[in-house]
Amino acid sequence: MDKSLKDIGIIVGRFQVNELHPGHIDLIETVNAKHKRVVIFLGTTPALVTRNNPLDFVARKEMLLKRFPAVSVLSIPDSPSDKDWSIMLDSRIREACPVGSVMLYGSRSSFISSYHGHFETTELPDHHNTSGTEVRIELSKEVKSSPDFRAGVIFAAYNQYPKVYPTVDVAITRDGKFLLGRKANQSKYRFIGGFADPTDDSYEDAARREAMEETGLEIGNITYVGSARIDDWRYRSEQDKIITHLFIAEALFGKAEARDDIAELKWVLSADLDEELFVPEHVVLYDLLKKKIN
Repeated sequence: MDKSLKDIGIIVGRFQVNELHPGHIDLIETVNAKHKRVVIFLGTTPALVTRNNPLDFVARKEMLLKRFPAVSVLSIPDSPSDKDWSIMLDSRIREACPVGSVMLYGSRSSFISSYHGHFETTELPDHHNTSGTEVRIELSKEVKSSPDFRAGVIFAAYNQYPKVYPTVDVAITRDGKFLLGRKANQSKYRFIGGFADPTDDSYEDAARREAMEETGLEIGNITYVGSARIDDWRYRSEQDKIITHLFIAEALFGKAEARDDIAELKWVLSADLDEELFVPEHVVLYDLLKKKIN
């Protein structure tokens, strides 16, 4: 063992995989060979069960200790500031290891470029080029028949915050009429709309997109009307719910044509709007619109 480097070896990583891949193992074994004491700091995030961070701290800690029982495994929370994160990491290192010289280790795409603390860093070569992201993508493609697999899915479902799914609906108007849509296998109508998308820059942009996707119309003069929780049958028995944002907008260009999951479009005079026209979950939106235009 070469003791000329530092007393303590520190590894910072996320290890968001179902099992350690060869690149992980080489990294830890290399640091173990250089130091009598090794501490692994696992990055943690407030977001739960995401694609980038599907595993919590405890699951990853147990995975590491099963293969490397002699290492210490601690957490380091994410921070919006690299400088603040570096200060916090330095502080946690000294909390765990009050005395002794320290060397931090990472690979080519590791934390090192974001670290602005006091300790020295060493970038170790990755001879395997194994990506944790690629591992997760491959795992996501396969459904396994084991009880452990099903238990993991259930664990993930229960260890999340209840979610609100944001949607947009838009009351499109032209020449004193409002455009309503009807879905197949339904007899009543609804406002045009759908789920906001992560690529939308705003709810107004989402309303423009949904209007184009479902009617072929370009809309403008978009005005916010209000918001409401929707009694959507898909989430009626779930903790997760839908809250929609209702807008009123003018049809500027195009001919209204039923598209996407809309089977029929219908222009209705403002004076003829009535709650009996609407599917039950959109009656609350009709009430919001009525207050706005009356």
